[in-house]
This record gives sequence, structure tokens and C-alpha cells, in this order.
Amino acid sequence: MRVVKTIDESFANSPWETKTDTEKAFAASWVKQMGNIEFLILTIGGVVFFTLLLVTGNTMAIVVRERVRELAVLKAVGFSDRFVLVLVIVETIIIAAVGGGIGLALAKLFTLRGDPTHGLLPFFYLPPNAIAIGFVLAIAVGLLAGILPALSAMRLRVVDALRRI
Repeated sequence: MRVVKTIDESFANSPWETKTDTEKAFAASWVKQMGNIEFLILTIGGVVFFTLLLVTGNTMAIVVRERVRELAVLKAVGFSDRFVLVLVIVETIIIAAVGGGIGLALAKLFTLRGDPTHGLLPFFYLPPNAIAIGFVLAIAVGLLAGILPALSAMRLRVVDALRRI
């Protein structure tokens, strides 16, 4: 701070007056000039979350459609509609949890090496509570994406399903 003050005093009342800042303060003011970063990140995160929900739901719908005969056989040998519903939802949740866990582990590994922006963004840290929230959101994606395919699997009639080839 003494150096900053000395530089500013050296150029005081001159045509080239200065306002000296530390590199950290400069980076913070630069980020502020970009706009509301938090809103931007939350908006992009929301769009990504919605897109993941659509992709996961579509994938599970395809999986259920491809396994109609297998689900019909399960029902034919005595498994209940509720069991088939739970089976599809649990499968979706497990797939989403594994994918979310891998993504969160890679994100944590990326932040463990330090700040990749070399001080440009002063707060580059993935706290444990953010990892927990991310994992809960991954499970929520699995649950939400699996509801409609699971309901269609539950409503599946054995005769109609075995008729399809």
C-alpha cells in the first residue's frame, strides 16, 4: 500500500495523474464492469439444467420404448405395476447420480489445481456444499426425467406390449 500511495503522490497535480490499484482490486473492478456475473451464471446454469432434464427424459423414454417387451415379460410373470414404476425411476436416478458424480468429481479436480485464470477471477473455489447441491440436483434431474417414462411403463398392458415387435 505504501508503493501505491507513493506512485499516486508522485503524479498528483500533474497532467498525468494516476489512481493506482493492486492487481486484485483491478481484477475485481474488471469483473464488475462485465455486469452481473452471478445472474449470468445462474441463468446459464438454469438453461443447462433444463436441457439436461430434456435430454435425460428423452433418453429414458427411448430406453423404456426399446425395453417394452422386457417390461411386459416382468409384468406377465407377476411383477406389479408399482414395481415396474419404481424400477424405471430407480434406474434413471442411478444413471443421473453416476453422471452427476463424475461431472462433480471432474469439476473438483479442475479447481484443485488452483485458479486456472491466474488471478483474473478472484474467487475460483468449489466448496463442499456446492458439491452436495450439485449431487442433489443430479438426483432431482433423474427423478424428474424418469417420471413420465416410468408412468408409461407402469400403464403398459402386457398384451399390447407383447404384440409389438
